[in-house]
Amino acid sequence: MPFSTPTPLTALSPLDGRYAGKVATLRPLMSEFGLMHRRVQVEVEWFIALSDAGFAEFAPLSEASRGYLRGVVTRFGEADAQAIKDIERTTNHDVKAVEYWLKGNAKLGVKGVFDGHPELIAAGEFVHFACTSEDINNTSHALMLKAAREQVLLPALDKVIDKLRAMAHAQAGQPMLSRTHGQTASPTTVGKEIANVVARLAAARARIADVKLLGKMNGAVGNYNAHLAAWPAHDWEGFARTVVEERLGLSFNPYTIQIEPHDYMAELFDAVTRADTILIDFSRDVWGYISLGYFKQRLKDGEVGSSTMPHKVNPIDFENAEGNFGLASALLTHLSQKLPISRWQRDLTDSTVLRNMGVALGYAVLGLDALARGLDKLEINPAALAADLDSAWEVLGEAIQTVMRRHGLPEPYEQLKAFTRGQPMTAELMRGFVAGLALPEADKARLLAMTPASYTGAAEALARRI
Repeated sequence: MPFSTPTPLTALSPLDGRYAGKVATLRPLMSEFGLMHRRVQVEVEWFIALSDAGFAEFAPLSEASRGYLRGVVTRFGEADAQAIKDIERTTNHDVKAVEYWLKGNAKLGVKGVFDGHPELIAAGEFVHFACTSEDINNTSHALMLKAAREQVLLPALDKVIDKLRAMAHAQAGQPMLSRTHGQTASPTTVGKEIANVVARLAAARARIADVKLLGKMNGAVGNYNAHLAAWPAHDWEGFARTVVEERLGLSFNPYTIQIEPHDYMAELFDAVTRADTILIDFSRDVWGYISLGYFKQRLKDGEVGSSTMPHKVNPIDFENAEGNFGLASALLTHLSQKLPISRWQRDLTDSTVLRNMGVALGYAVLGLDALARGLDKLEINPAALAADLDSAWEVLGEAIQTVMRRHGLPEPYEQLKAFTRGQPMTAELMRGFVAGLALPEADKARLLAMTPASYTGAAEALARRI
């Protein structure tokens, strides 16, 4: 049966249904409401800037009018967005609807926000002056991404990085058996392995933060054609740069077709994808460590791990994180590969794709939320870590053969290979082997005192340094 009113239970996307609360901070920024809000902001700032350009036909607006217009932007709400949507049903053009919402349109029976303000009504034709829709849209999309990056994405990523850094420091000295190719390998510490992730994520975060968000305000095909037709002697490129950089807080792109080419978007989305890939890698590793018993998960009253096996506590937060980072990366990769491609001076294939930026970032934010919750449940299990190390005395073969090499003993690698492969190693066997070596007494004593748990190199220092 059809549903007459959408609800969280009938939402097509889980971001607007099951997970709506977890991505709520993105909704006012990356929704269609968010796009309308930024379009109004750009139109207002362009209009005010035109009044300051020195044209005899458009005197500088009064402080009262400027304050009123910027207040319209600040107070923009759902009722305003709905009013624009109502106009769009007639215009069938979303940006033109914003223009008419601002200045009004008598033929359509639309009273704009200029109504009752004679100074603004008199200058009404300077709303959207010389602009193509993409002048408004590209800057609006950049403002949306700026807000999402600064207010939601980076804080969520920082929350995870901070948790991981604290874990790296707390577990800096906790020995852990490494597994290269899934096999026992030279020991490390829990903190050092987490520090590796912190270092990777910090670099990924910097790449996300450093992407310059570009904007253009240069007309239908990027040449200021209409602008120069109206005022041939005016420095329109300098004017546009000032609006983009000083009034909107973006970086100016002087060379475009009708659309800003979206290369910066591809760079940003690729940077987020890189962070997602690192986090997928980490989520899978933690899943494995929980399986090995290195970590336990704190229980929460009332939660059920399995519908039939009462003993289970499943690592669902890390599984959810992995799945959502994968969805985010798939969408972001499509965005980064598609958006920089536009036939000739413009085609419309970017328009519908751009409406999914919030969906892609939503899954990234959802993954970060799941991962943060999972990290809060983790508890180290020193007994399991110690037991694993104590059953892997063969890992000291690396240390022993390296000291033998230093002192010129014959075929150290081959001796240890023959001694350790294919048979279980114990402390007694390894120490017996060392005792029979012709090594200086100080080095022999150091090797005899060594255990798998103490053979961690600089791991603790590296973990504390992150």
